Amino acid sequence: MKPISLARLLPDLPAERPLALEPALSAGDFVQRVCAVAGALCQRNTQRVAIHLEDAGELAIALYAAWLAGAEAVLPADNLAHSRERLAAQIDAWIGDQPGDLLLTELDGPAVIPTELDLDACRLVLSTSGSTGEPKLIGKTLRQLSNEVQVLENLWGTELDDARVLGSVAAQHIYGLLFRVLWPLSAGRAFLRRQIAFPEDLQRHSLDQPRFAWVGSPALLKRMGDNLDWPALRPVVRVFSSGGPLPTEAGEQLHERLGQAPTEIYGSSETGGIAWRQGGQLWQPFEGVTLSQDEHGALRIESTYLPPGESEQTADAARLCADGRFELLGRLDRIVKLEEKRISLPQLEQALMQHPFVSEARLGVVQENRASLGALVALSDAGLHALRNGGRRALTQRLREHLAGHCEALALPRRWRLLRRLPGNAQGKLPQSLVDELLHAPRSRDPEVLARSEAEGEQRFQLEIPLDLAYFPGHFPKAPVLPGVVQVQWAQQLGRLVFDLPPRFGGMEVLKFQQLLRPGDRCLLSLRWDAGRGKLYFAFTRGEAACSSGRILLGAGQ
Repeated sequence: MKPISLARLLPDLPAERPLALEPALSAGDFVQRVCAVAGALCQRNTQRVAIHLEDAGELAIALYAAWLAGAEAVLPADNLAHSRERLAAQIDAWIGDQPGDLLLTELDGPAVIPTELDLDACRLVLSTSGSTGEPKLIGKTLRQLSNEVQVLENLWGTELDDARVLGSVAAQHIYGLLFRVLWPLSAGRAFLRRQIAFPEDLQRHSLDQPRFAWVGSPALLKRMGDNLDWPALRPVVRVFSSGGPLPTEAGEQLHERLGQAPTEIYGSSETGGIAWRQGGQLWQPFEGVTLSQDEHGALRIESTYLPPGESEQTADAARLCADGRFELLGRLDRIVKLEEKRISLPQLEQALMQHPFVSEARLGVVQENRASLGALVALSDAGLHALRNGGRRALTQRLREHLAGHCEALALPRRWRLLRRLPGNAQGKLPQSLVDELLHAPRSRDPEVLARSEAEGEQRFQLEIPLDLAYFPGHFPKAPVLPGVVQVQWAQQLGRLVFDLPPRFGGMEVLKFQQLLRPGDRCLLSLRWDAGRGKLYFAFTRGEAACSSGRILLGAGQ
């Protein structure tokens, strides 16, 4: 299929072309809805409209309707109350699914003629958290977006051809918007409308397609484990990843399982795409991107994805190679001072990740009696084995000894938080504000709930046992095991979320502990409430193995 420019989509799309999946959206229906929604916005004299829609097909309709109506479109980063309050005075309307929003299904005005759009007049405003976590608004023109889509199609269009596009990232942000919506719309590739949150769902949707490509993030790709049908997934045409660095271990595992390394995209909301790589350390700039450096060695970007004559100064230090490629060396804005000593957090993170126990690491400053460093550490398989068989103290001591060769003693982390994977915000990024928040928070006392379902009269929770659970140090220091009393507590705690349980604990019956639950284990908690007998039945299983079970007696308070 011949690509259609973003400006000429509305008049040139063949009516029968499939644009989106589940539910199906044809080009004819898309154009019809765009014209009707644009008519409704014109009737309201809308000049600036905020759009927050999880369905990528609906987002595409609302976005093109705004442009056709001559309105500026604003894509908020999230749907939270404080984000709405911040934008309230700057917009005329909000298209979404919250009370008081304009519902896309109810916007049905006199149809506007589907004409070619003005590349410079059509404007989009993106919201990003930035490096500090404080949101800011970034303006784009349709010309900038169109230039980037054209470069992507020139680079990978022939290879992708008619592959269906499946994404785990939100289309509210620049990467998801380009790769999940605008590029597929232009190229004629049908895209899945919903954002995929779990590896199992990505597999299920992939195997339903004749050809498929993934638009993912490190948050999802590093969680794709051995339980997937990897031979069936090897036909994936290409795996894209952006939003943050993909851990080396995760990239190598995907390469081994799929026969291709993920294609990582480096860029930002301000700059658009800057470069890409597929394995290795060096990045290849996109066509139309020119790189230079300031006096500190930080990259300066000029490209056709920026307004004419403008450049964007980053805080990313880099080493430029003679062949035009470059290596990223970490962010210069993450330099901290401890006792008048300048310490580069990225440099220490890179050193920490050289240890075989560590797959990812982020550092931050912990303010207590005196300032010191804290470390969020995602353990590798080897690190998890060391934790389970030697305990937390021994593991962190080995990491401190490793770092001692890379820094002064005052820079050695005093606080450690051990994880199976690093978290991310709605954009899949880990801003420094979130790192600092996690380092200051106490160690968790709760399980990580991965999924919840109901079957055969039972409520079922898929759980993961946190590596740094507060109960582990005393039970037992050198071989951490989840205490039985905590398992009973979790059963009650989660039971109260789904059942109307009486408040008084009355005892236990037929309590059995058969298999140990340890840091990083995934297990299934099954709960059944017998209101007539006042008994909560619980069972923890790991795979086919029964770990514990029993009945908790509950009654009304005195």
